Amino acid sequence: MDGSNPLGEFLRARRETTSPAEAGIVSSGRRRTPGLRREEVAQLSGVSADYYARLEQGREQHPSEQMLNALARTLGLDAEEAAHLHLLARSGRKPARRGTRETVRPSLLRLMDGWLHTPALIVDRRMDVLAANRLGRALFAKLFEADEPNLVRFVFLDSAARSFYPHWDRVAQSSLGALRAAAADMLDDARLTELVGELSLKSPEFRRLWARHDVRGKTHEAKLFHHHDVGELTLTYDSLTVAGATGQQLVVYQAEPGSRSAQALALALLGTVAADLPAPGRRTRAAS
Repeated sequence: MDGSNPLGEFLRARRETTSPAEAGIVSSGRRRTPGLRREEVAQLSGVSADYYARLEQGREQHPSEQMLNALARTLGLDAEEAAHLHLLARSGRKPARRGTRETVRPSLLRLMDGWLHTPALIVDRRMDVLAANRLGRALFAKLFEADEPNLVRFVFLDSAARSFYPHWDRVAQSSLGALRAAAADMLDDARLTELVGELSLKSPEFRRLWARHDVRGKTHEAKLFHHHDVGELTLTYDSLTVAGATGQQLVVYQAEPGSRSAQALALALLGTVAADLPAPGRRTRAAS
């Protein structure tokens, strides 16, 4: 996805977005490069400048846990970013494998279908949407116009996403960060590589944000939607790991009790839209 040196690329990206002030360095005069210099990261991390340069260049690929922890402190990484750094250091480059879409357990599909006022999706680590209940398909109707819906592709390449997400910039950063978080242990996944390549080629915004190496898993967040039939909806999603299904997440959307959004869902306004849709297809592809 990013060449043959993901660890070095992550370190360089985070170094360039870490200001000297954040690292406790008093800057005097104009600096020619953004962020920290390699020598400054090395000094603050207690390692030689030559060793750190080899890390960024991919000539040293086996840093110790202590070294990684020191780099995480120097670069001000949060817990999720630090875990991503450790994962990159452990993930060796392997021959590409052709992953396919995963299957979703029938019992989970039945559970989701029973939620009449709660939109729900199942996504994998590539942000492919594997399944949805009727209300989920109604909420994301524009997304499901694609043969193989993918949340990140929808955000960056579908013009409908700009109106569907009034806070598009925030959603773009969030979805890309979730994809980046999943990518560290999928460096050999050909389908993910193709997705990143497609988005990088077709979307300058994706290309710019992807180069930052921001990491952010999908967990919990409030989002504003503008649905083409029922108008604005403010929903909070919770992303729950599906036990026994590697990488699958159950994403459940709920409205604040008593809100206009809750009334819209409770009165089945979206459900009325969903009634006009065909029953959601159950793609049963082999697990990757």
